[in-house]
Amino acid sequence: MSAATLATDTATPLLSERVRGVFQHLPKALVGDEEAIHQMRVAGRRLRVALPLLARKPEGKGARRCQRRLRELTRTAGTSRDLDVILGLFEQRLVEGGKRSRESALLLRRLRDARRRSRQRMVEALLDIKIAGLRRELRAVMARRGEGLFGVLLRLRRQRELLGAELLAGFTALGAGYDVEELHERRKAVRRLRYAAEVWDKLRDQKSEAPGLLKKLQEQLGNIHDTHVLSEWLGQQAAAAAARSQRALARDARQHQAFFTDASRAAHRALLERRPAEVVQRAMHAMGGTRSAA
Repeated sequence: MSAATLATDTATPLLSERVRGVFQHLPKALVGDEEAIHQMRVAGRRLRVALPLLARKPEGKGARRCQRRLRELTRTAGTSRDLDVILGLFEQRLVEGGKRSRESALLLRRLRDARRRSRQRMVEALLDIKIAGLRRELRAVMARRGEGLFGVLLRLRRQRELLGAELLAGFTALGAGYDVEELHERRKAVRRLRYAAEVWDKLRDQKSEAPGLLKKLQEQLGNIHDTHVLSEWLGQQAAAAAARSQRALARDARQHQAFFTDASRAAHRALLERRPAEVVQRAMHAMGGTRSAA
């Protein structure tokens, strides 16, 4: 590769940065550090989006193996991270509620125990993932260097159009409906478009409004999902307590369940007020798109 080509090679440094982001958090994640788990998971997802955009041969066997192992890595950390989030929500609820009942303290202890067990399983599962193989395959991908700028921009435009169309169709189909699973699917698509927008900005060395718009939308969708997941867990605790004739515990769990069900519904109303399809359109426009809402 000529010196002139190396000087204008923007894809390879960005791909290298995305690869380093995954492994710099791995040591602490392996001992259950909450923030490291989160950062490793985010970095893994960023790399999963960046690889098919930046790699020289994204459809090659090596790149596909990297994607499979990265997916395994991020999913393995997923359950533990989700429990971190809902535990934080429940702790905040108890702090804001003032005096804590014995039943609420018991629910909190159970949730902490579930999080601790999940972390232990996660660490064991991470140790089973062939990290050395992933590193070796990523080095092979990096050795071929990144795709040329023109090719990356074409891929980015294609990704923007595909994800944008998927999101606009999805939000249109949902309308004002409160379907937590479908909203969660929209959240994942928003996240992918956000990480593609970050690549777009990095390559142009310019800051657009697209990543920020999509991050806020992703957070709103996440709040709907997380409060719903916690309400479901509390409902299970209430049902189990009722089956054992633990009336006070069942009543306390149902009260907390109602609070988080209302919180999830309120988050959904806030999302609708923000008009998510219009947010997606603005983000696409910031990435160079002109798709109409029609």
